[in-house]
Amino acid sequence: MSRLTDALVLLLAGGVGSRLNILVQNRAKPAVPFGGYYRIIDFSLSNVVNSGLKRVGVLTQYKPLSLMTHLGSGEAWDLTGRSRGIHILPPRTGSMDSDWYQGTADAVRRNIDFIVANPSDEVVILSGDHIYHMDFAAMIAYHRCKKADVTIGMMVVPKSEIHQFGAGITDKDNRIIDWEEKPKEPKTNLASMGIYVFDRQYLLDALERDKKEIDFGMHIVPYAIEHDNVFAYPFYGYWRDVGTIQAFWEANMDLLRQDSGISPEEWHIMTNIEENGRLHDRAPAKYGFNAEVKSSMVSAGCVIDGTVINSILSPGVIVEKGAVVKDSILFQDCVVKSGASVDLAIFDKGVEVFENAVVGHGDGHATVNLAEPKHLYTGITLIGKRAQVPAGKKIGRNCIINSYTHASAYPGVDITDGESLYPGGEVY
Repeated sequence: MSRLTDALVLLLAGGVGSRLNILVQNRAKPAVPFGGYYRIIDFSLSNVVNSGLKRVGVLTQYKPLSLMTHLGSGEAWDLTGRSRGIHILPPRTGSMDSDWYQGTADAVRRNIDFIVANPSDEVVILSGDHIYHMDFAAMIAYHRCKKADVTIGMMVVPKSEIHQFGAGITDKDNRIIDWEEKPKEPKTNLASMGIYVFDRQYLLDALERDKKEIDFGMHIVPYAIEHDNVFAYPFYGYWRDVGTIQAFWEANMDLLRQDSGISPEEWHIMTNIEENGRLHDRAPAKYGFNAEVKSSMVSAGCVIDGTVINSILSPGVIVEKGAVVKDSILFQDCVVKSGASVDLAIFDKGVEVFENAVVGHGDGHATVNLAEPKHLYTGITLIGKRAQVPAGKKIGRNCIINSYTHASAYPGVDITDGESLYPGGEVY
């Protein structure tokens, strides 16, 4: 029997992730910064390395440049050398929309030559946009013990959330005997994590069987359950799909709670510090005489002379005297000037909030975002990359200030709850 760590890994990192709104205007969802120092893909990739797996293919598609820059040669995850490596598999697309990957199985099928060129007993297929800690070697051992054709990582979720996932019904041996993809009226609370172990030849045969089968959850898995041996691998740890603004905010806030179950340091999550704002060149965070910091994560290079409460500050953030940042996530090199207030907001990189401006104005009983009501509905306001908020300006709840919106683009009135502002000064 071959070693567990000889399995080939395919990491799906090409999704649009549109529910993250302006955070994915310029980057793929797995490349979105998370927790101050990391990017979302760091968690799946670190799990791979920490499980002893050495050969990884990363399937990219949507705006892959920042993701490819972040991954680099794989050196940050010790994925360089003769027997190990990370391979960026760029999109195999033409000029038509129909040329883009149509689903998860279609994406793997179009890279079948990579599987053929890298012989292994098993192929592990992962998503690059979840926050969790998992030992894939243990899952592969379980797969072999069950003599499974396919093994699916699964966990219990509230039935109110099961409509977002593939759902499996199992027998006493954890064999999956029925499957529902995103059921409206679920029969089970056991949800797929989008983590699969396939016997390599079984996967190749399944991908060749019917080219119209474009998705694992909708096509490949239901067929396998009906005809072959599919088992659930139970998972009981921390796992979050951060595909919405609310889930992304909550997962970041979990970092500030001791009982949340998330711990990147204990999980040995690795990132590319050379690329990620050159963290190794950042000075330690500095705190002025007026600084007050409570229940927050403050990264290297930050300068704090104001108040920071229950917030995540990425490297290089400046909070000046008299400024207040609360319940917020600020990416690299944002500046909150004196007297300004930021409450329940997410800032992309390089945002500037000028003196006495207010982001998150109001009591929280806000109108949903008028342009994207399914994206912003809990009071969180988004400020895009390198956008500015003029001095004294008030921005309400569930607002969107789009990337590169200059102070001169603002109208004479404040931005009220649910409104969105664009670089040309249009308000919707």
